[in-house]
Amino acid sequence: MPAESDSAESGSAEFATPAEAPQAGQTPPSSICILRLSALGDVTHGVALVNRLQKAWPDTQLTWIIGAFEHKLVHDMPSVEFITFNKKSGWRGLLQLHKQLRGRKFDALLHIQVSLRANIISTLVRSPLRIGYDTARSRDLHGLFVNRRIPAQSGQHVVDAFQSFADSLGAAPAELDWSVPIPESDLDWAREQLGGRPSFLISPCSSHALRNWNAEGYAGIANHVADKYGMQVVLCGGPSELERTMGDAILDKCTTRPVDLIGRDTIKRMLALLSQSAALVSPDSGPAHMATCTRTPVIGLHAASNPKRSGPYLSRQWCVDAYNEACQKFLNRTAEQVSWGTKVEKPGAMDLVSLEAVIDRIDALAHAHGWPGGENQ
Repeated sequence: MPAESDSAESGSAEFATPAEAPQAGQTPPSSICILRLSALGDVTHGVALVNRLQKAWPDTQLTWIIGAFEHKLVHDMPSVEFITFNKKSGWRGLLQLHKQLRGRKFDALLHIQVSLRANIISTLVRSPLRIGYDTARSRDLHGLFVNRRIPAQSGQHVVDAFQSFADSLGAAPAELDWSVPIPESDLDWAREQLGGRPSFLISPCSSHALRNWNAEGYAGIANHVADKYGMQVVLCGGPSELERTMGDAILDKCTTRPVDLIGRDTIKRMLALLSQSAALVSPDSGPAHMATCTRTPVIGLHAASNPKRSGPYLSRQWCVDAYNEACQKFLNRTAEQVSWGTKVEKPGAMDLVSLEAVIDRIDALAHAHGWPGGENQ
C-alpha cells in the first residue's frame, strides 16, 4: 500500500520514503523495533511474533518497547532488548525514552498498538519503514505515524493480526511458538503448592470488571470438577481488592475447598502453575492468553468480547460464546452486524454465560483429553 505519510524522525513532521520490505530469501533487516506496551494478553501474542522473527532472522537485533508491568512476563526472553515505559510516569517517562533512543536508528518499526500514547512514543523511534494497522483497525490518528499498513482483513484474531507484521517484513512462515522462559524457582513453587495432585485452575477476574463472571458460577465449576473428576481446584489471581473479594465469595459458596493462591501468584508463578495444571477457566484476561504459552487448555468465558477475535488462540473450541446473545440484548444487533472488535462491556452481559454451558465445555475437554471420569461424555 502506498505511504500515507511517514514517521516523524526526532519529532519532525517530515516523512521518509521507506525501502521495500525485505522478502524471504533477501538480506534480513539488521534491527527491528517493536512497539507494544500493553496489555498482558496482547504481550503474549507479541511473544509469538518475536519468536517467529528470531527464527527467520537469528542475527537481527530485536528491540521491544514495552510496559513496565508486562515486561515481567517476557524480561528473560533471550536475545531481545527491552526498553520499558511506565504509563504513570507521564512526560518524565517520555523524556527518559527519548534519551534511551536518541542517536539510534532501526531498519523497521512495527507499530502494533493503536493508542495516542503509543503514537507519541513512536515519534521517538527513527526508522525509514514504519508498519502499522490497516485503516479499519486504526484509531487515534494511527495512520499519521506509519508509512505502510498490514493488509486489511476482516474477522482476524489478534494473534493473526500480529503475525501480519512479520508477513509484511517478509519473514518466512513458521509454526507459532509462544515459548517464554519459566524460572526453575517458580516451577518449584508451583509444584509445592499443587503437591503433585491433578489440578484445575480458576482465574476469575479480568482487569476489566465488566468482563468478569459471578462467584456462584465459579463455585459451581469448582464443585463439578472436584466431584466428577477428583481434581484439586486452585483459585489464582493478583492482590487487588476486587480479586480478593471475588475469591472470598467463591470460597463461601463452594462445597469443596479450593486451594487459595489469590494474591500469591506473580506473573512467572502463574505461568508455572499453568504449566503444571490440566486446564484453566477464566474470562477474557491476561492469564487466559498466558495459558497459550504453556499450551494449557482454557475454558474461556465470553460475552463482553468476541472469542473469535480475542479468545485463547489454541482453545477457542473450548470457549463459552455468549457474545452474539450479548450483542443482540445490549446493542440490538447481531455479532455479524457490529464492528469487529466491538466490546459489550455492559452490566449483566456476562450473566448470559450459563453454568450449564461452562460445564458442557469442561466435560467435552475432559473427554477429549482422557481425564479419569470423562471417558463416557
